[in-house]
Amino acid sequence: MAPPAQQHTPAVSADDFEQIRSVVHDFIRTKVVPRENEIAETNAIPNDLRAQAAEMGLFGYAIPEEWGGLGLDLTQDVELAMEFGYTTLALRSMFGTNNGIAGQVLVNFGTDEQKKEWLERIASGDVVASFALTEPGAGSNPAGLRTKATLDGDQWVIDGQKRFITNAPIADLFVVFARTQRRERSERAESEQSAEGKNTGIAVFLVPADTPGVEVGVKDKKMGQEGAWTADVSFDGVRVPTSALVGGDEETGYRAAMTSLARGRVHIAALAVGQAQRALDESVEYAANATQGGKPIGSFQLVQAMLADQQTGVMAGRALVRDAALKYVTGEDRRTAPSVAKLYCTEMVGKVADLAVQVHGGTGYMREVPVERIYRDVRLLRLYEGTSEIQRLIIGGNLIRAASK
Repeated sequence: MAPPAQQHTPAVSADDFEQIRSVVHDFIRTKVVPRENEIAETNAIPNDLRAQAAEMGLFGYAIPEEWGGLGLDLTQDVELAMEFGYTTLALRSMFGTNNGIAGQVLVNFGTDEQKKEWLERIASGDVVASFALTEPGAGSNPAGLRTKATLDGDQWVIDGQKRFITNAPIADLFVVFARTQRRERSERAESEQSAEGKNTGIAVFLVPADTPGVEVGVKDKKMGQEGAWTADVSFDGVRVPTSALVGGDEETGYRAAMTSLARGRVHIAALAVGQAQRALDESVEYAANATQGGKPIGSFQLVQAMLADQQTGVMAGRALVRDAALKYVTGEDRRTAPSVAKLYCTEMVGKVADLAVQVHGGTGYMREVPVERIYRDVRLLRLYEGTSEIQRLIIGGNLIRAASK
């Protein structure tokens, strides 16, 4: 029998949050959606939209109020994420790392001094924080991390290469994961220990982007998500004080990464639902107005069947996201549910986007048609913050471990 649902009272009241959600909804639909093609063509978010987002508090909506944020928890975060997902994902990417995987490292693991130094500026958007974990040989599993940090007196010296780092070209602060211990053990043993977060020798550091030895590569040319910038980042003899070690503990890195990623997976799942809803809405509008043989194509049963499959995926995904977010904030499930939500919703949106192109026919293959962009943009959701394959391993492994206890 499943345990009873736990009660949850967010810091921000339901009435206050509804006002926030309503303002975001209006901003997305009236200010951002009409400029999607401009964003795609220029590969950038216009400065006026960035300023509006900052003024609305979107750079810190998930940062606690005491540090200048709006203080939304994950159950409210996902509601906003479904709004953000209705338009180009580049908008959310602009402030996503501040609220998510980078900012949450500081919120949950930073020392009081580190929070005082950075969080208010992150929440205001004055500082863009970037999460530097992925490497050429270490993506979804940090056990393969090769970036090293060596203690030299009262400084840490960081050397290594990071890849596909979101917001790297505009980052003011890198949250950098590095290995501090050399261990002679097999990859399998390392992976098993890392899965439990024990003795990984992975630490996390706060590295200002203007620190000597930090070099950001050219912006990546990607399949989609124009306006969301990623790049390689190299660290060559980068020196930071011991106060830059997050939490003041060399063993914090792995737990910080896994905690932030688990939370982020629920957020990504919500974005996927938002994109799926947009693809569905575009499909329904097109089916109702485009004609074939003098009849709206929506009158054809096979088109209706495609719309039905899209609607079913959207509704199932939305319910799953809300359930996973609640389980996360109550502490009922912070391991399996986030992976289930990300796996289902990101796979679902890929199918919904594919059906959207099919409903549109040849029109859906044309640039500047929303479903064509969505089709390309959502492909990345199945890759970052843990691929679908990694989510399956996490889910299956957790089920077996639970049954073995």
